[in-house]
Amino acid sequence: MTFKECVYSVLIVSASGKFNYYMSSILPECDFYPVDTVGNISEAKRKVLERTYDIIVINSPLPDDQGIIFATEVSENSETGVLLFVKNDIYEGVTAKVMELGILTLSKPTSPSFILQSIHLLCAVHEKIKCVRKESASLKDKMEEIRTVNHAKWLLIEFLKMSEEEAHRY
Repeated sequence: MTFKECVYSVLIVSASGKFNYYMSSILPECDFYPVDTVGNISEAKRKVLERTYDIIVINSPLPDDQGIIFATEVSENSETGVLLFVKNDIYEGVTAKVMELGILTLSKPTSPSFILQSIHLLCAVHEKIKCVRKESASLKDKMEEIRTVNHAKWLLIEFLKMSEEEAHRY
């Protein structure tokens, strides 16, 4: 994995114990920890309330939902990367609905190497989002500082009758 210093938390949402075991086994603990598994959307929602996950893998369908609405909610409300497995016959339709939300969709069955490549892609996107959010926060701080300085300048101009240049220097 290229992000040696990063360890990503993963939530696997699947009703299939075999799928849960398989996914847990292909994710090296040195790069992915913890890897939590739940069997339905209700449990997944509880887990997401308890902690933030870097990646959520959803194996659709689930006993209480297809998983598409949950994937959409997670993607819209967090920077968590979502990997959604769907049956091959509905792959195109689901992908068309969720692609613009940044949800990565894979059709079943899929090769282990492709699954791992997809998860690494989600990690890369997660890192990029973290950088962009950090940069955005920095820009917001700078904008607030400029607003404060401008407000102070206009107060000096208004009450002390300074010129704009004098107020700026002051």
